[in-house]
Amino acid sequence: MGVNDAAWEELFKRFGMAEALERDGLYRISADEIRKLREPRLMTKFDHAVNLPRIFADKGLAILPVSRGEYVISSFRAYEKIPRDSMCGSACVVRPPAHLQSLSSRYVTSEAVALHYAGACGIWKDFLADEDMTPTISGRMGSGEFKCLVSTARGNLSLVVRNAQLEIDAACEGRGSLALIEAKMDLSEDFHIRQLYYPFRLWRERVSKPVRNVFFNYSDGTFLVYEYVFDDPMCYNSLRLHQMKRYVVATDITMRDLETLSAAVACGPEPNEPFPQADNFARVVNLLELLHEHPMTPEEISSAYSFTPRQAGYYSAAGRYLGLAEHLREQGCARHALSERGRRIMGLPLRERKLALAAEILKHAVFRETLCAAFASGPTAELPQRGEIVDIMRHAAPCGVEGESTFIRRASTVRGWIRWILELAGESGDPRQQLEL
Repeated sequence: MGVNDAAWEELFKRFGMAEALERDGLYRISADEIRKLREPRLMTKFDHAVNLPRIFADKGLAILPVSRGEYVISSFRAYEKIPRDSMCGSACVVRPPAHLQSLSSRYVTSEAVALHYAGACGIWKDFLADEDMTPTISGRMGSGEFKCLVSTARGNLSLVVRNAQLEIDAACEGRGSLALIEAKMDLSEDFHIRQLYYPFRLWRERVSKPVRNVFFNYSDGTFLVYEYVFDDPMCYNSLRLHQMKRYVVATDITMRDLETLSAAVACGPEPNEPFPQADNFARVVNLLELLHEHPMTPEEISSAYSFTPRQAGYYSAAGRYLGLAEHLREQGCARHALSERGRRIMGLPLRERKLALAAEILKHAVFRETLCAAFASGPTAELPQRGEIVDIMRHAAPCGVEGESTFIRRASTVRGWIRWILELAGESGDPRQQLEL
């Protein structure tokens, strides 16, 4: 049980919260009451559903700030699932202006810079379909006062929000609309609806033109952009996805580059680390990006993603398997950090970084043989089926993989990582799907 789990269980007992929730359908708790056990900002900031305390998850509850010093707990839907990038259709390839040296991909290490990078690539003009979009507001501000309905398991709950704190990462205003943008640098599976709804309600009262709600994600040269609408502006839970699009920074990596790389990389001995069980290599890279900024505890990794602690362990272990991350223990605190090789690779320009990451994967016999099998399938380099990958794994005998079911599960990781390598060849782009600045 984590610190937050224990503290919330104590608060539930101390204030009879379970009984009040059963009777009234909601419970109001002040920041001062929470502070008796732990700092409110640590006890109430749950950006993803998986971060909720155990007692909340068990009882189907969530928490919302309704002022600077008060929160409401009830059984409302607080989080929105993010569609997978594969659902965005074909990527649109972008090329940032070559003269902007300060916006090189290697320096895109924060949400603010990623937003500027997107603008320089022409993404806002394309996605928002407005030639005249101008950056305007950003930063922390109060929500003002508004009434809203929140759908719960027991029906609609009427709330009044009074000057709760919110933050707007960026906004673009054109002649026809104001777009409010929530930006993230982590590839999570959901986000808190509050991050869109509170800014929407504030600025809906301040401007006469339509307010658009944009969720933006950047990682490893890929921009995922989603626009949401609130079908009923007065209802917190009326969020609906309106459009989504994926943009990829051109790297001009070709299939020939990948074949040359595969032939040049020598396989080394298997490390004394478990064979990885992290199917989505883009999330492995995203974790390495976060670790490039600073070391992280397992709890911080779990909080940054919509990961359970167990999933966070799988992805950090994948970084160690590749020799790009390491496990540190400082003053009794466990942290994950980049290795020296990891820091060097993650500091490279985008094209060189992607090829270097692919090379690290191909140093392992299972992955190299699987890629060679893909190349052998013909010009389109089709991924081998799981059964063929299992046969490759049995021959290579990777460390810690035993039993048919384990081979099949780990084969999913091999397919996922090799798919990531093969898709690098698509990032030079179809000229018909490239943005013109």
